Amino acid sequence: MDFNLTEEHEMIRQAARDFAVNELLPGVIERDREQKFPYDQVKKMAGLGFLGMMVSPQYGGAGLDSISYVLAMEEISKIDASAAVVISVNNSLVCAGLEKFASEEQKIKYLTPLAKGEVLGAFALSEPEAGSDATSQKTTAIDKGDYYELNGVKNWITNGGNAKYYIVIAQTNPEKGHKGINAFIVEREWEGFEIGPKEDKLGIRGSDTHSLLFTNVKVPKENRIGEDGFGFNFAMAVLNGGRIGIASQALGIAAGAYELALKYAQERKAFGKEIIKHQAIAFKLADMHVKIMAARMLCYKAAAEKDEGEDISVSGAMAKLYASDTAMEVTVDAVQIHGGNGYVKEYHVERMMRDAKITQIYEGTSEIQRIVISRGISN
Repeated sequence: MDFNLTEEHEMIRQAARDFAVNELLPGVIERDREQKFPYDQVKKMAGLGFLGMMVSPQYGGAGLDSISYVLAMEEISKIDASAAVVISVNNSLVCAGLEKFASEEQKIKYLTPLAKGEVLGAFALSEPEAGSDATSQKTTAIDKGDYYELNGVKNWITNGGNAKYYIVIAQTNPEKGHKGINAFIVEREWEGFEIGPKEDKLGIRGSDTHSLLFTNVKVPKENRIGEDGFGFNFAMAVLNGGRIGIASQALGIAAGAYELALKYAQERKAFGKEIIKHQAIAFKLADMHVKIMAARMLCYKAAAEKDEGEDISVSGAMAKLYASDTAMEVTVDAVQIHGGNGYVKEYHVERMMRDAKITQIYEGTSEIQRIVISRGISN
């Protein structure tokens, strides 16, 4: 395997790094404190092509590979994980699924403005009683002949308050179980569609997370994605790719916290010398560095396999599991290295520790990743 990045990859990484430092770092603490969505920064990310990175130029995307996506996600996440998850959802859960499975008409109407970043998308799978158990959908889409009638509630929807188009997973034929589930493209303005209050979260507070409520929403037949009963398989395929995005987000959070901790340890003195010269701190930083490098290699491997058209269910799960655990461990250690300073907002690492936790939960909890991996290695 070639571990050298191309010149184009390096340019993308540097562009993402420059944007993160110059555009996201100023105000990131305020946005976290006030749960403020980064509207201006998202518009600029759209202009740089970050919202449709892997989509073909035919549909308004940048036509880049998955390695490029991982690189951008890591650099953005080093500074602002809330902004990064906007990129992740729009790319991995919305655009990727539409480009692979939507009809040509759906691609022209919906994918193109999403890939250009003219509008945002959201992916609505989770429900009050159907988080990890995605087969237990209570939201229904009843076939009414010319349209489907959508009723139900979706929870914890990233971009929920700022999206224009939503991919909604719903049960059409309950007696068929997961084979009766469908995926639909729903527009924000449709009658009966209501957006619930914003969730007050522990971390990624600059990202908006909402419940969605559907009351007799009429969804045209042409807005169903794929054949009847394809919705569950659609959701699982999308999540497989999405896990690379969240793994990259976790990697970035860990790497960002490590960089801050390393710099602090090189400058902070205790007992007459920089604390990095104390073995207790030096060894902690060494362990952090090893974990981050291992997580990065897992992310690269999953991304490379995706680009080669291989099954990434196991490699994506491995990357997300290890990178999210690494993010949690590294950020906790980063706070510890900072001592009392690590517990206050101006040093950033306490925010990173709070942001890290969600990576072990959304797009499949760590427990679900272990189920996916264990099934994969037993076959």
